[in-house]
Amino acid sequence: MATYYVGIDGGGTSCRARIRDKNGVLIGEAKSGSANILLGVDTAMASIQEAIIQAAQKGGLSDKDFCAMHLGLVLAGAEQKSAWQDFMSQEHPFASMTLNTDAYGACIGAHNGDDGAIMIAGTGSCGIYLNSGQQHVVGGREFPISDQGGGAVMGLRLIQKVLLIQDGIGEPCQLSQYVMKHFSDDVDNIVAWSKTAIPKDYGQFSPAIFEHAQNGDYLAIDMLQQTAADIEMFLVALHRKGANRICLMGSIAERILTWLSPPVQQWIVSPQFDAIEGGIMIAGKPEHNLY
Repeated sequence: MATYYVGIDGGGTSCRARIRDKNGVLIGEAKSGSANILLGVDTAMASIQEAIIQAAQKGGLSDKDFCAMHLGLVLAGAEQKSAWQDFMSQEHPFASMTLNTDAYGACIGAHNGDDGAIMIAGTGSCGIYLNSGQQHVVGGREFPISDQGGGAVMGLRLIQKVLLIQDGIGEPCQLSQYVMKHFSDDVDNIVAWSKTAIPKDYGQFSPAIFEHAQNGDYLAIDMLQQTAADIEMFLVALHRKGANRICLMGSIAERILTWLSPPVQQWIVSPQFDAIEGGIMIAGKPEHNLY
């Protein structure tokens, strides 16, 4: 019987699957909905199976081939032990499942299975250093109590600054005007929005911050300097643990390099593969289970 290895990279927004045969030949890949196991293990499993079936069909396979598939799952929320256990206790049709965090998968992929570190900063943030089978993690405890250097924290700080400017504390600028226009120039709309806003809602302002910083906007520059300082804090912490090769990954991290100090920039290297490939690398290898 044929054997297949499936990498699954799942977060709060999407789940991506990639299937390879035992020789590494690509069978297919696809994307489905949320697979953050903290948002529900049933939901995550449904998204995973949906992504796999879509990827399988591209290579002429079907759900009848699930029993020949070894899954390497790198999922958001896997760091919480109870959620990890709940997910892994589910019945499933696959040959095996290995589960670790999305950050772990990204690090395995980035360094092609070798020791090294990554700093992820997208909507959220997390740093991880893998060394001789041990993983050292900094940050990553989710918004708003953690995730410094991520888009959500950046957006939250921006909203706070804009509200102060509306109170006469600080000078108006193009970026603050942009934010106010987004809310129809009504502070009450910001307050009402904040009651239900989630990380990606705050993170939506990060592209505008980068854009306005390029145009010399003082507030945007201040935002990016704070974000760079946060990311640098984590990079220094990883370096102190022994990391000399660190990959920047995620929409914020990939654009922040030039804002980092020169001594820190020398530790930065380019990733070799993505998190899904990291998942494939741990598929069928239970020693990579987090718990």
